[in-house]
Amino acid sequence: MTTTRKIRQTLAVTTITVCLSACETLPNLAGLLDPATDSSALTSSTIAQGLREALTLGSARVVDSLGVEGGYLNSAFHIPLPAKLRQAQQIAQRFGLSSVFDDLEIRLNRAAEAAAPKARSLFVEAVRQMTFDDVMQIYRGPDDAATRYLERTTSAKLTEQMQPIIDQSLNQVGAVQTLQNLTDRYNRLPLVQPISANITGHVLGYAKTALFAELAKEEAAIRNDPVKRTTTLLKRVFGSS
Repeated sequence: MTTTRKIRQTLAVTTITVCLSACETLPNLAGLLDPATDSSALTSSTIAQGLREALTLGSARVVDSLGVEGGYLNSAFHIPLPAKLRQAQQIAQRFGLSSVFDDLEIRLNRAAEAAAPKARSLFVEAVRQMTFDDVMQIYRGPDDAATRYLERTTSAKLTEQMQPIIDQSLNQVGAVQTLQNLTDRYNRLPLVQPISANITGHVLGYAKTALFAELAKEEAAIRNDPVKRTTTLLKRVFGSS
């Protein structure tokens, strides 16, 4: 064997040895990749970000649709009069008082529209506080899993924060005075049972039901309708088609 060939073999062995030694000490390069750039798999962190974004966008759409003039009054979530007042209206029609009831019904819906925006900050805060277990259960759950989570975690606070707004709105839109005038006039009619109604509780119940019903629709749409996935993150977590 020539001297040149021996030198080449020695260099080759040395190079391989050095490479193997270096590879043992280098960190796993796959572990250095940003999970967000790896489209082949979703990390729990990416899922959590996507779910939070979906709920934040969904709740904003709900508040934007209900918390405006006509959001309740001219929608499927129109708030009717309390049952006792609806019954009384049928009798009042004979005495020309029906329009007063109609006016009150409009004012009840206006109060709900004024209170709806309060839900936005509560929903966003609840989304921020979701644990890892919450996220995974919601992600793997039914189409309304996130909505039911928000209903469990925000319903009491929603009542607490919306009630004074509804009270104030009922006064501002004249619903309280209208109700008082209505009941005073109606109760003076012959042979009728006196009426009264808790309109704040009535409006609050309908207002909250509508918020969660609409949020459930938004959640299901984001999960199932590619058109609703309006950001790159939503497309990645829930699919682009």
